[in-house]
Amino acid sequence: MLTTVGVNSPQAVKRWATSLALEADKQTYYQRFIGSGENNIIERRTDLEDDAGDAIKFDLSVNLRGGVTTGDNVVEGTEEPLTFYQDEVKIDQVRKGASGGGRMTRKRTLHDLRRIARDRTATYMAEWVDEGFHVYLSGAPTAANQDSKFSGEFAGNPIQAPDSDHQLYGGTAVSKATLTAADKMNVALIERVTVKPRMMNATNPDVMKMTPVSIEGAKRFILLMSPFQAYDMRVETGDLSWSKIQQALATSEGRNSPIVKGGLGMINDTVLHQHEGVRRFSDYGVGGNVSAARSLLMGRQAGVVAYGSGGRGTRFTWVEKMFDADNQVAIYCGAILGMKKTRFNGKDFGVIAVDTSCRDPNAA
Repeated sequence: MLTTVGVNSPQAVKRWATSLALEADKQTYYQRFIGSGENNIIERRTDLEDDAGDAIKFDLSVNLRGGVTTGDNVVEGTEEPLTFYQDEVKIDQVRKGASGGGRMTRKRTLHDLRRIARDRTATYMAEWVDEGFHVYLSGAPTAANQDSKFSGEFAGNPIQAPDSDHQLYGGTAVSKATLTAADKMNVALIERVTVKPRMMNATNPDVMKMTPVSIEGAKRFILLMSPFQAYDMRVETGDLSWSKIQQALATSEGRNSPIVKGGLGMINDTVLHQHEGVRRFSDYGVGGNVSAARSLLMGRQAGVVAYGSGGRGTRFTWVEKMFDADNQVAIYCGAILGMKKTRFNGKDFGVIAVDTSCRDPNAA
């Protein structure tokens, strides 16, 4: 016997809100990088999922740097004060509505409408969240990417451009203006880039050391690039060398980790990834006419995400409503969340922006 669950019934709301959350997570690219605790590319803060409030403040403790006391020398009075830097992420509500149309145009059952609304909204929310991470981690609110869904700062979290200690360029370029069309992504650049996080604190003690994520005893960074940049790298590398890069990942420790799955290959313990949402630009070079993209080298706590409760024990919200004298049905889906790049004492913490020239290889 078929049971019809009415519009906006509590059973339907909870079921489809939960289903939406699961489906959106499956489709969100960055989900593979998200986890609770410091040993994640994107740290998920759970403080607001059960408690009231719209902001989370979190600390970074600075490593001790002074000398030690030896022998019978007096240690009292030589204490080094513990230093903490603080960052904050705020959350807000984001919603998307879908209309099923009126009685004369609607040929589907309410169950079908719910399923379709879930599928389409899950895809939209996944793309919105992914673009949000691209924007915040890149520190680039404007770009040449088409089909943009993310319109700027969200929840009052600032979009912060990379500081000079966390910005690199392809080739011999040292700035946006000096980047030329020849300064493309290649293996030599990746090798150079992977030195930066390991040595930044050794060369400048005032800059926090970037830490790789630990997976099954191995330590890994992530380099996320545009498919255009990945193409440049593969073409420059050649088939034989590229197969070695792929093999390095396929046989590596931690190869079953979510952050490794789907990777292109590995160079110097850095897993290579590509995504079409990586920020692209069209105004680099001295003449402002060089196409470019910003790849991201990421380690632990490159970013942070926080969620609020959607009610009824779910993370997402689901509201069904009849309108137009009960002629039309609309479904509204959403979530309460916030995201940003981690930044302490005016410096990025777990991400380095790597800008190179690139262009569509299929363009005329």
